[in-house]
Amino acid sequence: MGVDLAVQIGGLSLKNPIMTASGTFGYGEEFSPFVNCADLGAIVVKGISLLPRPGNPPPRIVETQGGMLNAIGLQNGGVERFIQVKIPMLRELKAAVIVNILGDSIDDYAALARRLDPLPEVHGIEVNISCPNVKKGGVAFGTVPEMAARVTRAVKDNTSKPVIIKLSPNVNDITAIALAVEEAGADAVSLINTLIGMAIDVQSRRPKLANIIGGLSGPAIKPVALRMVYQVAQVVGIPVIGIGGINSLNDVLEFLIAGATAVQIGTANFINPGLSGELVQGLEGYLRENDCKLADLVGSLQT
Repeated sequence: MGVDLAVQIGGLSLKNPIMTASGTFGYGEEFSPFVNCADLGAIVVKGISLLPRPGNPPPRIVETQGGMLNAIGLQNGGVERFIQVKIPMLRELKAAVIVNILGDSIDDYAALARRLDPLPEVHGIEVNISCPNVKKGGVAFGTVPEMAARVTRAVKDNTSKPVIIKLSPNVNDITAIALAVEEAGADAVSLINTLIGMAIDVQSRRPKLANIIGGLSGPAIKPVALRMVYQVAQVVGIPVIGIGGINSLNDVLEFLIAGATAVQIGTANFINPGLSGELVQGLEGYLRENDCKLADLVGSLQT
């Protein structure tokens, strides 16, 4: 008898809890030689904005001890190009697709949600609230509960699709943000986004990133991500999707035990592009060998 790996994220039914993280898996097609995207719970595509963004000047990626710093600057071709060029390709992958959206204002988020809502190829929306609100002096939406809630409501009011809010770890109390977006109608939360970091070239005494600072991801952030997932799962009633330094089946199990309903694989995709598919098989094997159900793992931490 097969093992049931199905999970429910709001109104979205996924065949398993293994997802890919936005910005680390392109639009799926790039990884299709290494993994059958249709076998995954979902793919989360690279962040989409209303208008095209050129991103930051290079160098934009730096390898660090136990991780990676990136300052890509959310480069993308904009929502219209995404619909014209990427949607036909995504249709061929036959995978559950979640689109990550980003904006400089609440109106941007609302407009993106409206534009994506009629598309059957889009199964859910993940909202990046780590972006600076240009109308509020550059304060990131995700750092203030009230602002995070306003973005959530704007997206929910303009789409019938499940809405996942991606939380920033660069805050004093991530549970306050999680509770605010839950109250505003979020169907799920995903966490964590990258931590803010930097690297210096000691010979030139210059930053290694042209942008000076960037987002730290990879194994180095896993303990922080795990702690935040555990804390958020304790206070919200909506599904939590764990992200941060997942490289192995053991990492997946830790996040599930901490309270995550599903996980996203990020930086590890650059090291092993077939990892997400391997983790689906590994999780199925683990449950079979231990004669347990997925639900038995989620939130089972003993303290």
